[in-house]
Amino acid sequence: MSSPKPILLYTWKTPNGHKVQVFLEELKAAYGTDVIDYDVEFIDISKNIQKEDWFIKLNPNGRIPVIVDRKRDNFVVFETGAILGYLQQYYDTENKFGFDVTKEPNYFSETVQWIFFAHGGVGPMQGQAAHFNKFAPEQIPYAQKRFTAEVKRLYGVLDIRLAGRDWLVGPGRGKYSIADINAVTWVRIHAFTGVETLEEWPNVKAWVARANERPALQAGVSLEPKA
Repeated sequence: MSSPKPILLYTWKTPNGHKVQVFLEELKAAYGTDVIDYDVEFIDISKNIQKEDWFIKLNPNGRIPVIVDRKRDNFVVFETGAILGYLQQYYDTENKFGFDVTKEPNYFSETVQWIFFAHGGVGPMQGQAAHFNKFAPEQIPYAQKRFTAEVKRLYGVLDIRLAGRDWLVGPGRGKYSIADINAVTWVRIHAFTGVETLEEWPNVKAWVARANERPALQAGVSLEPKA
């Protein structure tokens, strides 16, 4: 029987779950499975498994994803931005997907800023737009219009940032980092949210296309529970 892998990931097939899966796949590709690898336990959120007592002990907020770092005394991390930051701190030893806080403090700060931007804006607003456009038991035009408009506004912010850039943070045209992983996993499903195309935001459209071409992103978002 094989030994447990360093990271145990509790997740589900959502953009927030995909963020961590994608970054773990990127780390595996960059450093090798002898350095970083993970086991996955899918938590079917439609069955409220994430609200069960055993899971609440891991994350009192009752949300996925959550990681348990077996290499560091089973240390638990929840909230996707915190998980990305934790994995980058302890497993991205060459800062391939981030920036050293002492050597590149401004880029480190910008990474945190764009992660907060996505957590406070893109993710929640897309989630609300998708809910009211697809899942609400009754049509509420005001809510549909409000949240869809806010998603589009936030795409405009990203488009401004990405003008003349490939990635959100870093010198020159930028460096692919956890700031991109954190946001692009939401934006890539824009059609599900109710925004059919990204033609209005060409810089965002090109950014999503670049990210989608990465094998690790493809591997991360394609993970499925075993039948």
